[in-house]
Amino acid sequence: MKIKCDSRKVKPGDTFVAIKGFYKDGHDYIEEAIASGAKKVIAEHGLYSVDTLIVKDTREYLVQTLKKEYYDQIKKLKLIGITGTNGKTTTCFLLYQALKKAGYQCAYIGTIGFYIDKKRKDLLNTTPDILDLYEMLIECEKEQVEYVMMEVSSHALDMNRVGGLEFDYAIFSNLTKDHLDYHLDMKSYALAKQKLFYQLKRNGKAIVNVDDDYKNFFLVHNNTITYGLKEGEYQLTDYKMDIHGSKFIINNEKYQSKLIGKHNLYNLLVTVIMLKELKISNIEQLISSLEAPKGRMEMIPYHDNIIVVDYAHTPDAVANMIQAFQEIEHQHIYTIIGCGGNRDKTKRPIMADIATKLSDYVIFTSDNPRNEDPMTIIQDMIQNLDRKNYEIEENRAIAITKGVQKCEKNDILLVLGKGHEEYQIIKENKIHFSDREIIEDLIK
Repeated sequence: MKIKCDSRKVKPGDTFVAIKGFYKDGHDYIEEAIASGAKKVIAEHGLYSVDTLIVKDTREYLVQTLKKEYYDQIKKLKLIGITGTNGKTTTCFLLYQALKKAGYQCAYIGTIGFYIDKKRKDLLNTTPDILDLYEMLIECEKEQVEYVMMEVSSHALDMNRVGGLEFDYAIFSNLTKDHLDYHLDMKSYALAKQKLFYQLKRNGKAIVNVDDDYKNFFLVHNNTITYGLKEGEYQLTDYKMDIHGSKFIINNEKYQSKLIGKHNLYNLLVTVIMLKELKISNIEQLISSLEAPKGRMEMIPYHDNIIVVDYAHTPDAVANMIQAFQEIEHQHIYTIIGCGGNRDKTKRPIMADIATKLSDYVIFTSDNPRNEDPMTIIQDMIQNLDRKNYEIEENRAIAITKGVQKCEKNDILLVLGKGHEEYQIIKENKIHFSDREIIEDLIK
């Protein structure tokens, strides 16, 4: 493509579109783009030494230009978009696995990367910008992909990062407290996610979790399938689980899965619905073969104990994780947890309260502090905490070491917050750091 909105990717002859983002403004990089050979600039203001077009909204200009010039190349792709606070990655990746096993050529775009067959690349955002999305979708078309599973974040919807794309299915998982540094309140957060359901194709379908308190924001499409553990057209009932997996019934049909946790039952329920929608056979067999994605409830055996690495970084996700293992026979549950810097501060004390209430013992540590002081983040977490079943260890590697050392017999250690991530963000730097690698080195 000859259009670029990242000045570092500009090549001679390209057109540079200056996009205003949440943290950075592309107008600050126009001169850099020109120095790299941009022959034309699309901006909202300013005078520049190359051919310049001033428009009211550069992002909308980009959306409309891409749709006009490239949408015909990707319109045959069947897009399945999933939005919600928790469950997007697991549900998307379960569907991606299932369709591949069923013989379809498919792709996944989300938190853990861009996949066709094998992983193609890591992504900076859960939902990439519209230009990057078009490049990926054009690659999908060239690879004869039929279905694309896409995580669609509230930020992406609010910033028009998926503008102009039309979805065959829009799925709502749940809405819980997160990203209020950006959306400010839950209604704004819900309305941002709701936008996905207005981007359905004419014959598209919505799939909505009607157990969720915010369901009415998403029951806006004429062609909607409902699901839940309490109600819905598709209802999951009679579930049982142990450390090896879960068994459950959906509309009188029996299933079993390697996944555990009530939150994963919702993810599995959506997967079953989609497989039925696509008229795929042997669904029971497919469901039993699916694995959780990397960094999502990854279980590492350690003598008679289980160590779990998971991405849980919201109050609801942390509660779901700990409660999932409370249902399994154990002696103690130990939890290691922190909160990310430069992100929603209101959830910090809530997450600490949940962790100490549901765990036997908690070690509070650093997550991705970014430009905040790690100890300030931890102090935000433990403010007004009246329980004493915790300690503070700012160094995450040492915190994990202490957690592993606590495990004796039939204990469960939950290492939460970073999951699949193989880095820690400290100020502007990404430093290599993997919870799993540290754990594996410790238990060798």
